[in-house]
Amino acid sequence: MAMPSCTMRAVQYDRYGGGAQSLKHVEVPIPAPRKGEVLIRMEATSINQVDWKFQKGVARPVMPRRFPFISGFDLAGEVVELGAGVSSLKPGDKVIAINFPNGGGLAEYAVASASLTVPRPPEVSAAEGACIPIAAVTALRSLQTAGVSLDPARGDSSCKNVLVTAASGGVGHFAVQLARLAGHNVTATCGARNLGLVRSLGADEALDYATPEGAALRSPSGRRYDAVVHCATGFPWSVFKPVLAPAGTVVDITPGVAAVVTALLQRVTFSKKRLVPLIVSPKKEDIELLVGMVKQERLKTVIDSRCPLSRAQEGWAKSMEGHATGKVVVEMGGAE
Repeated sequence: MAMPSCTMRAVQYDRYGGGAQSLKHVEVPIPAPRKGEVLIRMEATSINQVDWKFQKGVARPVMPRRFPFISGFDLAGEVVELGAGVSSLKPGDKVIAINFPNGGGLAEYAVASASLTVPRPPEVSAAEGACIPIAAVTALRSLQTAGVSLDPARGDSSCKNVLVTAASGGVGHFAVQLARLAGHNVTATCGARNLGLVRSLGADEALDYATPEGAALRSPSGRRYDAVVHCATGFPWSVFKPVLAPAGTVVDITPGVAAVVTALLQRVTFSKKRLVPLIVSPKKEDIELLVGMVKQERLKTVIDSRCPLSRAQEGWAKSMEGHATGKVVVEMGGAE
């Protein structure tokens, strides 16, 4: 395979704040894979909340580690070069990878650890693959953290009532499907326009968050939730407490200071109802499992919109608006 030229197109930002307007199109050197890494010719990446939240400075001064920063933590493309010690992959392999927190996906080439890179089967498109590493893995881990078994053969006695907030979003739409595939009862909240979608994904109860019932997270059938995958913002603990089962757990995927303080207080007071801020360390096995489910058409990737790298700002702004249905994808070979 011919080696790439020495530079590539990329989209980066060089300071905190500024949103989509502060993203800059640049020509930069192609990164070289180090020991244990692979160089990927990018085909697609997806934009997650963490991309623009890092830009906003929520992890300042830890992340980004340095400016300028090329965001994009989900990688889908083709291996073109191997770093020292990599034997599990070869040039020409179609792959999906996660590169968190180093990013690099909003570019024509990116590096990733071989230990977090998995083959992409032909049944899974690059766009679909780019939606899996952050969002689907977060959904999977959230359910596991809340004590939800994802083994369909576990038996009816362990069936749980699961609530997913912002269920039509990037993480939420995966969480609904995973919980339902395992045979649990799923209640989902979303905007009115997406009620049909979340039902089609497996929710047997769907709440419009703009209604009094939706704002209060009240199950139409009176369920008390054993587990909550909390993907939305703006719900204090006081809203969750009355709708939880006696030992219910809320897993917050984007916890703020208030959530962390609440979780600490619950721990020291031995509360049975718990709020758990989610911390995810990606694992190769999780990505492989989810890619396999997409290949088998058991898990569906909902893509809100696609844009080429040259219009990455549009996708960034769409994600920041908070109303995307499913995932926002940036394609390196997309139509201009």
